[in-house]
This record gives sequence, structure tokens and C-alpha cells, in this order.
Amino acid sequence: MQVARKLCGALAFCLLIFSGDGAKADSAAGKQGAIATVHALASEAGLRAMRRGGNAVDAAVAAGLTLGVVDGFNSGIGGGCFILIRRANGRIVAIDGRETAPATATRDMYLRDGKADPQLSQTGALAVGVPGALAAYEQASRLYGKLPFREIIEAAAKIAEDGFQIDPGYFARLNSVVGDLRRFDSAREIFLTQNGDARPVGDWLKQADLAKTYRAIGEQGVDWFYRGAFARDNETWMRSHGGLFTASDFAKYSAKSREPIRTTYRGCEIIGFPPPSSGGVHVAQILNILEHFDLQSMGASSADFVHVVTEAMKLAFADRAHWLGDPDFVPVPRGLVAKNYAAKLARQVRLARASLVSDHGEPERAQQDVFGKHTTHFSAADADGNWVACTATINTTYGSKVVVPGTGVVLNNEMDDFSAQPGAANFFGLVGAEANAIAPGKRPLSSMSPTIVLKRGKPILSVGAAGGPTIISQTLLTIVYTIDFGMDLESALATARFHHQWKPDELMIEKKIGDEVLRELERRGHKLKIVNSLGAAQAVATDPRGKALVGAHDPRLHGKAAAW
Repeated sequence: MQVARKLCGALAFCLLIFSGDGAKADSAAGKQGAIATVHALASEAGLRAMRRGGNAVDAAVAAGLTLGVVDGFNSGIGGGCFILIRRANGRIVAIDGRETAPATATRDMYLRDGKADPQLSQTGALAVGVPGALAAYEQASRLYGKLPFREIIEAAAKIAEDGFQIDPGYFARLNSVVGDLRRFDSAREIFLTQNGDARPVGDWLKQADLAKTYRAIGEQGVDWFYRGAFARDNETWMRSHGGLFTASDFAKYSAKSREPIRTTYRGCEIIGFPPPSSGGVHVAQILNILEHFDLQSMGASSADFVHVVTEAMKLAFADRAHWLGDPDFVPVPRGLVAKNYAAKLARQVRLARASLVSDHGEPERAQQDVFGKHTTHFSAADADGNWVACTATINTTYGSKVVVPGTGVVLNNEMDDFSAQPGAANFFGLVGAEANAIAPGKRPLSSMSPTIVLKRGKPILSVGAAGGPTIISQTLLTIVYTIDFGMDLESALATARFHHQWKPDELMIEKKIGDEVLRELERRGHKLKIVNSLGAAQAVATDPRGKALVGAHDPRLHGKAAAW
């Protein structure tokens, strides 16, 4: 129960400030391009990139680098990302910029007296994985964009240098981790007042060191970050503070091209991100299960609908806990997204009563047919047919809380996404097994779920979300609300959400679903955790007539959709 309370608080803390029943998603429509992010400055940066002759890839990279400035508690070049691209020529590209464990990492590095110590994997030097977001952004820009990368990163550097005004959401996130930030001098100098308090709403936050780092990357290339001064400075700091990763770990890092996951759902093609994302696998798996039920006749947000989707979530998350990990290190069965396996799971769903899912399932040829070796989401599309879904993260709020002096870069705490001890829950309450155990150079399992939906070969939706394991649920529900119920993008993002991750055995659900539905779910045996707000999703879609691109931002928090 303590883990569940921590999870709920972590996901909903600042969202509650802005959310409200009946809120409508912010949206914008245009014929040339559209983008949606969690911050107006990031969306505007993406739109400017397209107006300067760039495409949706340039827009997404510009947004990602800008979010590292104005939304640095969620993401940045000190973290990682997954980028899913549908190119104008129809080719699908998946770029894996997930962090990696240092070469000297060991499976028991967080155990003390035989038990996992979450403080070690969540805060400080030992919590940091080798960042991958910058490598992924640069690769996407170089191979699939139209603008020079140095121009894009310079625009973000200018925002870091000039500063931006702290709003209530930023303050809330900052204030929630003041105690941890005080432990690290460089972080304290940037984000706290001289008295050690959170910088207040309305304060103008300038990040000169981050601007300097961005400009060095623009002038000298990403090698400066991965094989030059930045890497060396990080190694020096880590050595004196008990960290493990070295300049050699940085030098060995590379973003990887992955084969996207492709499945179908009610006449549409669903393109998801493969492992080490669990999101692509389990969005596909849950949709495959749901195809066996007439959701439309149940009605959106009905007790029947919530019950069936919840039961499918439980089955998928039980499989996640056992099977999922970095495919370069462990066999992850392709059969998890097979239609025949989904049919087998669908037969386990009881319509009248919540079921007890005691263990994971076993798809056919599980060992032979395998995949080849806090957070923010943003979506973008352009008139030429380039579509991007990108989810980026440094894990929890302000990641490890570490900023190496002189860099301005907040470093991630993605090492907590490994199974520090098989069977033990991480910050988000997720349980992992041997497949996600720590190993040198390994990428931790992620819930990030950037997804693109095609209909008759043409993209109609790009979607993803933030919020730990609820990313999977939010992405799934947006797809279902859009395809099964024909909702427009604003309605799909505003409709009530819910989430079940197998363990803890608890259905997290927004209270706006209504008392009657909540009572019926309890009658069927569901243990409810009722929340005001759940998650944050961004999406881009085509309008019903296919004549415009529509960007929409989650109504549960401040953000911005932009189009032209």
C-alpha cells in the first residue's frame, strides 16, 4: 500500500494543480504541421523549426532540446528517449536512446544487508545511467531532418541563457524535491534560493551553464559530450562521489536502431516501440486481447468497459514482470504480441468478476522466437507525411538530483528502472525478474510507449504519455477511445483514465468516471485507488476529413499544441 501511495503521488502531484473535471484538451489545427508538448516554449520551438524549412523530425528534436531547458525536471540530455518516426516515404524508424548501465555495474550493487536500498538507485551518483537522449536526437536530426543540428540546439541554448518564468507547475515539482536538491551544490545553485528554498513562482530561471553546454555541443558536435570534456568532467565528479560510470562508458554509448513492433487493431495498423520498451509490446498485447470484446457496445467509461480493459492490463503487466528486458541481453518472446496468444488470454477474462492473475503466461516458442538483440512525450507531424512520436525522460523528478559542476545538465536516475532485486518493487511499484536484472552496458526496461497509428497505410495518430507505468495505459486508452468510440483527439485525451499494473493489485481510476461506475467496479471485486488526475498525454492526429493536422495537449496540466 505504501508503494501504491508513493506511485499515485508521484504521478499526480503537480497535475492536480491544473486538472479539473470537464477540462478540454488544448488543441491546434493546421495544414502544414502540428506539434503538442507539455510546454508552450517547446511547442513554439518545434513550430519555428518547421517554419524555417524543417520537417516534423526537426520540430521534435527542437522540442526535445527545449524541454531539457524549461521542463528539466522531466527530461533532458542527461537522460534518455525513444523516437518513433514514420517518414514521408512510408518507412518506419525506431531510435533507441535509452540509458545504459556503467561497465562496472553489478546485479547486487544496490543491496545492503541482503535487501535493495531504494535511496541508492534513486538519488545520487550510483543512480545515474549513461545518458542517451542527445545521441538519439542528433541521429534523428542528421539522418531524417532537414535543418543543421547546430541551429536547432543554438535556439534551445538561447532560451537557457535568456531564461523563462517559473510557473506553478514547475514550482510544485521543484518544491517536492527540495530536500534532495539541497544535497548537491550545483543543483542547489541553479534551482534553489540562497536560503535553500524552491525558487518561487514568477522567478526568472536562467541556466548559463546549460546554455554553455548546448553551445559546446553545437560547435564541436556530440563527440564533445560523449568523448570529450563533458565525459571527462563527469568521470572526475563520479570518482569523488562514489559513482561508477567513466569517460569510457560515455565513449562506448551509441543510439540503436530497432525494428518497430507492428500489429493490427480493428482495421488499423499500430506501430509501437520494441524492447527495451515494454510499452510497445504491451499496448499491442492488450489491444490484441481487446479485439475479442465488443467495446463499442459497452460504452466508453462504462463499468463493463473499464472491467474488461483492466483485466487485459493485469494479464499484460504480469507478463511484463517476467519476460521483459533489454533484448540484447535476454530473450524477449515475440509471441507476446501474437494474435493466438491474445486469444488464449482473452478466454481468461471473466465479465462478471475481477480475476486473480497469479502468474505470467507463456507464449508459443517463448525461448526461440525473440526480439533481436519521469518522463515527457511530444508528437509532431508535417504536410509531407513525416510523423514523430517521442518519449523522453530522466525518470523521477529531477532524476538523480545530480548536476556535475559547470555543466548545467540534470542527470537521470534510470538505474532504478532495473530490478535491483528480482521480486522487489521500484519507485513506481513495478516488479521485475531476472530479465531486467542489472548488467554492464544493459539498458533498463522502460514503460515509454511512443506509438503511431496507420489506416490504409496513412498515419492518423501519433500518441504517447508521461507517468511511469501509466504511460502504457494512457497510450492504450487514447487509441481505444479514438478507434472504438470515434472520439476526436480533444475528447479522447479528456476522457476518464484508469490503470492496473498487476502488482500491487489495485485499480487506479479517475474519480470523474462517476460514483455509479466506481460502486459497480467494487462490487465486481476490484480494489480501487481513486485519484483526481492520472497522467499526461500528447498527440497529433488527422482531422476527420483528412484535410488538416491537429495537435492536442492533455487537459490535466499546462502545455501547448501548435500548428500552422
